[in-house]
Amino acid sequence: MGLLLMQPLLAAKDLPGLSPMTSRRLHRWVGLSLVTAILIHVGGLWITSPPDVIDALLFVSPTPFSAWGVTAMWAAFAAVLLGLFRQRLNVRFRIWRLGHTGLAAVTILGSVVHAMLIEGTMEIMTKTALCALVLLASARTLAKMRVWEVRRRA
Repeated sequence: MGLLLMQPLLAAKDLPGLSPMTSRRLHRWVGLSLVTAILIHVGGLWITSPPDVIDALLFVSPTPFSAWGVTAMWAAFAAVLLGLFRQRLNVRFRIWRLGHTGLAAVTILGSVVHAMLIEGTMEIMTKTALCALVLLASARTLAKMRVWEVRRRA
């Protein structure tokens, strides 16, 4: 969740002391680190219980948090792939940014719900505060960047 908190702040260039180029570069590296953390998380779950991972990936797990986590995972993978192949996709920047941001929003919302539904792994007040910060930073970034505006601004 800490990496997820950094992403919107880096995307909006809101961290003090960072140039826009450094912020963009760090946004890329944190995104790749986030995917790496997801892979390590799923790999650890696979080591402890492969059937549970298969059930989660097939959306047949009896635990409600699994579907949120898997949805967030696939959205994160897709957002990173869009980021990596932005130049090759030959799509207008504003359309690309809308897709990338939409996938990031699914990742953020799915991750927050996933984390909040899991009991016992993190103290409830700390978890709630961190999730609230992630949501607030994301909402602020969306409002600041106005990604939903596809037409050029005057």
